[in-house]
Amino acid sequence: MAHILHIVGGGIAAYKAAELIRLARKSGHRVTPVLTAGGAHFVTPMSLAALAESPVYTSLWDLKDEAEMGHIQLSRAADLVLVCPATADLIAKMAAGIADDLATTLLLATDKPVVIAPAMNVRMWQHEATQANIGTLRARGVTVIDPDEGPMACGEFGPGRLPEPEAILTQILPGPGRGTAIEDRGGGGSPPATNPLHQVSLGPPPRSGEELRGTHILVTAGPTHEPIDPVRVIANRSSGKQGFAIAAAAAQAGARVTLIAGPVALPTPGGVARIDVETAEEMAAAVEAALPADVAILVAAVADWKVVPSPNKLKKADGPPELTFAPNPDILATLGKHPDRPRLLIGFAAETENVVANATAKRIAKNADWIVANDVSGDVMGGDRNRVHLIAASGAKECPEATKEEVAQHLVQHIIEELA
Repeated sequence: MAHILHIVGGGIAAYKAAELIRLARKSGHRVTPVLTAGGAHFVTPMSLAALAESPVYTSLWDLKDEAEMGHIQLSRAADLVLVCPATADLIAKMAAGIADDLATTLLLATDKPVVIAPAMNVRMWQHEATQANIGTLRARGVTVIDPDEGPMACGEFGPGRLPEPEAILTQILPGPGRGTAIEDRGGGGSPPATNPLHQVSLGPPPRSGEELRGTHILVTAGPTHEPIDPVRVIANRSSGKQGFAIAAAAAQAGARVTLIAGPVALPTPGGVARIDVETAEEMAAAVEAALPADVAILVAAVADWKVVPSPNKLKKADGPPELTFAPNPDILATLGKHPDRPRLLIGFAAETENVVANATAKRIAKNADWIVANDVSGDVMGGDRNRVHLIAASGAKECPEATKEEVAQHLVQHIIEELA
């Protein structure tokens, strides 16, 4: 049976924490509650103590406990640290490494798996600051249980609701007492590989890689859309799949990843902070704001040209419009001469002829370290496979055709070797 250190954050969803503790105890697990000041506005220490059959810890300044370095002992004695509900404020403090009360000090001192179950207003959950903090925590190995979608106490509707206690328990705890939910998810009667408490029995939670830990990698992906009028745009066929695969592979290697995405309908990879943009100018501004970065991988197919858009829809009856084109910012060239130029600057070149020669010329002209070149005369843009050449100062290396995920893994391995 497992020992859970359960941190109860503030918010109306704190009442579900009491039920979660009851269910965990019913399943035979040990629970030590830590109640934040905000959480104490919604549930009492006495109710949690009765359900957990354990003392409830509330203060970093308990003389008896702190004389024995109680916060260190608490953070190390459990098998798992669960933050439920995790408020936007608590998530932000975790991401920033702030330790200003017992809960945040425990989280900074623990060497055990950490799981958070966020609960907040839909707009707070969707705010880019919260999503960036979530991406940071995921990149550090924190397991995030995504909130449910539905009506909220504030009257709004959307993602942000705390999942039901039974569902949370199913995701974090192996063992009897709750039917076959874990077995069904894991298959063959075993807990799923992502179950953080299942990992505890084998030592620290396994990570897919730590080679890029402490490295900030900036990735751009997808197309840009340049408006012609309120309903028409200049666009291209980029799906964003290769860039998203690279962002995912970098996060799996332990990097802090910022993904700047054009208009694509792809899910955000785990552990990645995503910023959505539409035009080339917006992407250039987002790249500038994301600096400094150790590595920049510019995969996005950025439109070379833009027009001054019409404020009104252009009518077919008026005949073909006369469009005056102007150049868009050259993001790769700008980074190539930027004062905060990344240590490793990687561009992409989509070519239909003379692939290696054109990509080699581009690398020199843009002052990039590497260019990843591919022949897009087939179905590469929008497809699931790719065949690329890696162009560096030392020459060109052809990589065999593979899935875009495999191409991403190969590229990230080259980055690891280069930075080492």
